[in-house]
Amino acid sequence: MAKELKELTKRSVNYSEWYNQLVVKADLAEQSDVRGCMVIKPYGYAIWEKIQRVLDDKFKETGVVNAYFPLLIPKSFLSREAEHVEGFAKECAVVTHYRLKTNESHDGVVVDPAAKLEEELIIRPTSETIIWNTYRNWIKSYRDLPVLCNQWCNVMRWEMRTRLFLRTSEFLWQEGHTAHATREEAEERARLMLRVYADVVENYLAVPVVQGVKSETERFAGALDTYTIEAMMQDGKALQSGTSHFLGQNFGRAFDVQFLNRENRPEYAWATSWGVSTRLMGALIMTHSDDNGLVLPPALAPTQVVVIPIWKTDEQLAAINAKAQGVVDGLRARGLSVKYDNDGNKRPGFKFADYELKGVPVRLVMGARDLENGTVEVMRRDTLEKVTVGLDGIEAYVEGLLKDIQRNIFEKARAFRDAHVYECDDYEDFKRRVKDGGFFLCHWDGSAETEARIKEETQATIRCVPFGYEQTPGIDMVSGRPAKCRVIIARAY
Repeated sequence: MAKELKELTKRSVNYSEWYNQLVVKADLAEQSDVRGCMVIKPYGYAIWEKIQRVLDDKFKETGVVNAYFPLLIPKSFLSREAEHVEGFAKECAVVTHYRLKTNESHDGVVVDPAAKLEEELIIRPTSETIIWNTYRNWIKSYRDLPVLCNQWCNVMRWEMRTRLFLRTSEFLWQEGHTAHATREEAEERARLMLRVYADVVENYLAVPVVQGVKSETERFAGALDTYTIEAMMQDGKALQSGTSHFLGQNFGRAFDVQFLNRENRPEYAWATSWGVSTRLMGALIMTHSDDNGLVLPPALAPTQVVVIPIWKTDEQLAAINAKAQGVVDGLRARGLSVKYDNDGNKRPGFKFADYELKGVPVRLVMGARDLENGTVEVMRRDTLEKVTVGLDGIEAYVEGLLKDIQRNIFEKARAFRDAHVYECDDYEDFKRRVKDGGFFLCHWDGSAETEARIKEETQATIRCVPFGYEQTPGIDMVSGRPAKCRVIIARAY
């Protein structure tokens, strides 16, 4: 494992390659034999399960319930909302037949040409169409509203350039779809779910985010407004980490979802949709990890504490086991996830490197001398600092240390982000600097032409109109026209 660590490319040498190697070496995921798809390995999936559990609880606190809708969507459904189908048409995987048959040489199978579907089916790229077709049967009166549904599922978007967790053809996510009686209620729901995402990403993933609204060009296909949380990775690039969309009555009209309002008049339902995906795993890795491997926030680490005994004789091991078991039991009684690794087939150095690579937040080491002195060596993964602590009160010490690690990695990431947010009103200066990363607060005239020019000339995009920064009047640095707002512009994943 020490050799594995030495082979991990340094972030300063090639950040992209460092990320790709780390995902594989830390046992999070690997490429599948299916083009563009990934295998999420047990350790990676354990982190995703924790993210999923937190999000699910937060959703339900706002009144959301879970449901499940079909994977396959009739092609005609996507045609009903023109902007929506245009946005996803190039990414759709299409099912055209429903049966295989043995080939003539009887050594394989072929598609049975007689089994062609009357209407092709689309593997869901997102579920607005199938869900709103269903909502038509559920919603007849204002008394049926709001409908607040979420589903945990997979989706397929035929990506040409893929990267584990960040962009794959198939990925896991949740997608919420709500229907409301009024515009105001729908808009508030869209903003509420954005706040839920920001809360989870900052307080559990320890990733600071900027909340804002997307430009018209960057909106979700079929939305009137798209709200976003944008995170900054250690290379200064932005990562869109969650979005919430106000869809207006577009899908209500497209699928004829009408209800009788309080005045007994028919009206189309108002809609939102919102989602986060396994892309959050990429945000977690790229925000905190270092040249030694993963750095995981304790709130989401599958194993929060690992206890490793060091012994020479069986008698020493038996004595350490007895003492260590009390520590393990005490930590577990506080609700912590603990692993006691007394596997004699692996050397201590291998274990140290392995758990460091996998980002276990706290490591306790107990040897024969520690047993005599009533002490234990404690190492925190975020700073790699080691201290020797007495066994009396070790449970409370470790619990406090985990909270400090959670706080420290968030503050470190926030300090990095804040140090790389720049106000900029000179386009030539912007073009020189943006390639090195960072969030640039720039005046924008609101035009698609200016936005397109920035993207073409710098490969940077308008990430959002941020909520957390003061808006001041000014002049667009590109067009020279009066600006409508300041936006965050950055290169992004």
